[in-house]
Amino acid sequence: MKIIYHCFGGSHSSVTAAAIHLGLLPTNRLPTAAELLTLPYFDARSRGEEGEIKYMGTDTYNNKVFAAGKKNLGNRFEALIYDLMDVIGVSRDQVLLLNTSPFVNPLMAFGGFTSRRLGLTLIGRPIVSLGTQLAFFKLVDYVNRNKFLWEGVNN
Repeated sequence: MKIIYHCFGGSHSSVTAAAIHLGLLPTNRLPTAAELLTLPYFDARSRGEEGEIKYMGTDTYNNKVFAAGKKNLGNRFEALIYDLMDVIGVSRDQVLLLNTSPFVNPLMAFGGFTSRRLGLTLIGRPIVSLGTQLAFFKLVDYVNRNKFLWEGVNN
């Protein structure tokens, strides 16, 4: 199965959720800003990379886990991906799309905009890291609530 976490830019909530899924972050405590910044693609996508589906790793069930940015596609992103699966003949049950956008808080949005869009990483990264820490346990809960969708699924 391919599991794709997605959010607006694909740099923060989706990357963090994918990292939680893969065990790259502790789930019993808040990760430090330094731990967040070492994640692949965390606050690192360039303008124009929205929409790219980035491989984050393979989980213990042999599912491939990805993070994606959907920019202004909103809910149409999932429809587009599932329609594409139909066109290329891939069963929809082989792809799981998990929307992390509801967990983006104002600090994540402002910090991400400042860092990624304005290029002011010195200002934006501490803000987006704090926002991600504030959303962290909600993301942990989201990943855990959805585990039943991929645990034990044959690939």
